[in-house]
Amino acid sequence: MLGIPSRPPSFPQHTAPAKGALPGAAQAAGVTPWQAIDDWLARPRSPRRVVVWLSLYLAVAANWPLWNELARIGGAPSVYLPSIATMLLLMVCGTVALLSFTAWSRWMKPIWFGVVVLAAVAQHYMLSYRVVMDPTMLANAMQTDANEVRDLLSWRLALNVLWVGALPAWALWRVRLTPQPFVSQAWRNGVLLLAVAALAAGGVMAANRQLAPLMRNNIHLRYMMNPLASLYSTGSVTLRPLFKHSRKLIPVTAGTALGASYAAQAKPPLFVLVVGETARADHFGLNGYARDTTPQLAARQVLSYRDVHSCGTNTLASVPCMFSPLGKLGYEARKDDYENLMDVLQASGLAVFWLDNQAGGCKGVCDRIPHASAFDPLDPAVKSALCEGDECLDDVMLKGLDERLAALPAERRAKGVVLVMHQMGSHGPSYFKRSSPDVKRFLPECTSNALAECSHYELLNGYDNSIAYTDRFLGKTIDWLKAQSGRFDPALLYLSDHGESLGEYGLFLHGVPYGFAPEVQKHVPMVTWFSDGMKARRRLSTACMESGLDTPLTHDNLYHTVLGVMDVATPTYKPALDALAACRGHDAVAATSSRAAAVPSGKTPG
Repeated sequence: MLGIPSRPPSFPQHTAPAKGALPGAAQAAGVTPWQAIDDWLARPRSPRRVVVWLSLYLAVAANWPLWNELARIGGAPSVYLPSIATMLLLMVCGTVALLSFTAWSRWMKPIWFGVVVLAAVAQHYMLSYRVVMDPTMLANAMQTDANEVRDLLSWRLALNVLWVGALPAWALWRVRLTPQPFVSQAWRNGVLLLAVAALAAGGVMAANRQLAPLMRNNIHLRYMMNPLASLYSTGSVTLRPLFKHSRKLIPVTAGTALGASYAAQAKPPLFVLVVGETARADHFGLNGYARDTTPQLAARQVLSYRDVHSCGTNTLASVPCMFSPLGKLGYEARKDDYENLMDVLQASGLAVFWLDNQAGGCKGVCDRIPHASAFDPLDPAVKSALCEGDECLDDVMLKGLDERLAALPAERRAKGVVLVMHQMGSHGPSYFKRSSPDVKRFLPECTSNALAECSHYELLNGYDNSIAYTDRFLGKTIDWLKAQSGRFDPALLYLSDHGESLGEYGLFLHGVPYGFAPEVQKHVPMVTWFSDGMKARRRLSTACMESGLDTPLTHDNLYHTVLGVMDVATPTYKPALDALAACRGHDAVAATSSRAAAVPSGKTPG
């Protein structure tokens, strides 16, 4: 009889590491470290555990702008390390709380990966341009056209997204989620939400003495919490309008009429309003800048107002505000939409036209008046000389301008014309694209949209070349207006929408929330030119206007100043906000005398 072995024979076989064992422990079993890590990731886990690990990873890997800023504010490690620890706790708790609503099944993996990509992109732009992810910035980004997007793309962006996103992408792809009944999943998610809320509340209470003044005095920190700030701002911009009452358009044109100067006019007025883009007042040679960036304007004896501030720090905020009759405070507090300056000018009977060199358009200001894009349609030869794709240098707006003027209704043109030209100006970060080779006097210039790759000197050169191009464009526009003097009484007003940061305080570009935005993002240039015909028509005193070049002005003054220059009477016109009201007619002499008496000899009025 055959004997029965006391135990079955053993054969070599691969045994997975025990549950909870470290991946390195599998090396003894002949498994490579990568296989061990992959096996470890592939084990079933609850969605809540994945959410917690993902939140911890993002708090550490995607918040270097915040950690750097806290270190800068704190100064000494003994000050900023506790702040970083507290903010890390709040960030993890906040992200877990938000993602707990997605802790369900494997179908949530694309959402988690989307959050990772959003955090990586946000960190790249915060590091590269020192921006913060507040709702205004996100709204501005969502209105960015394809050309502007192309300017913001770079190999650094791809590298930074890959650096932050590769590891969690692989982990999310490999991890297996434990299926659970709906009710069990729901109450467990609820417990997780309550637990992190309690932990966050405890952390806030424990560190309130340090945290409260830190956040109160540095409001921008709340918009650097990544990805919480990006998710909040994105939701605010996209969802908040759905819960607001539908805005109605409030008319303001009732009672609008042309003034007495039109009764017996020999020639109609022709007023060109140039809306500048991203120009800083302190980089205009006219305003005392060390570099002569504005020789063309100086040669044409324009008037440059040196103390003008914008309504906002980005185009979306500033352009509608500067054309509004409400002023900055009223515009920002409004609950409905209002007709604007262009509506009033059109209601008066004047011919009005908006010409845009930005794909982003007029931000609603020109919706109810004739308007056109400067680069569509465009002669192929002109497009080849002035454009790259659908992005053109501002000189394109001067092409075919006589034909555009002639196409306006004859009966309106006979009364007067207001033409608005919206520049591409100095829009960043690709400042080198905003000037033609024959204008580039400041070299070498930065030729990259990744500003960190350039020296500060190269960055200034690129930006100043764009200002020099604007100077030449305005000079050409004035020359065109002079050529119209046989048929019109021409005038020009140039005003930029906002300024720009060029590395001051570590900031670049624009769009910082207005309350703590640096001066350079709000201090903007304003230039006027009046023909002799327009001066005589409106009885403008040159001496009076020259004596007021240091008068503090804001975008609030634009609406009323244009109405005053064009002699348009309307109930919304406020003489006190008309920058030139005191320099017209008989009051001009008295205003000039009073200003001269108030200013000591050899000093400019302040």
